[in-house]
Amino acid sequence: MNISDFQDLIKKLYYQKDLKRGLKSTFIWLIEEIGELATLLNSQNKDKEKVSDELADIIAWTVSIANLLEIDMEKALFSKYPNKCKKCNSSPCKCGK
Repeated sequence: MNISDFQDLIKKLYYQKDLKRGLKSTFIWLIEEIGELATLLNSQNKDKEKVSDELADIIAWTVSIANLLEIDMEKALFSKYPNKCKKCNSSPCKCGK
């Protein structure tokens, strides 16, 4: 599945709920998921399955926000993160920034 397919899936599944909830409340859900990830990463024994689940939730909630704002995530990601470092134009990055 590519990024645009995933964004379409999240829109199909959750857009109406997200729209009713609104941007601010959807963002708060994202922050709660980030908090859950922080708790897992702060523990002595990292449960990779739980961390994996939280990372997936964070991406899904981020995509929900993009859908509410009509932002194409695939376009945004590849524009912000091309196949090279935007500062030193190398891949991998050599500038250390």
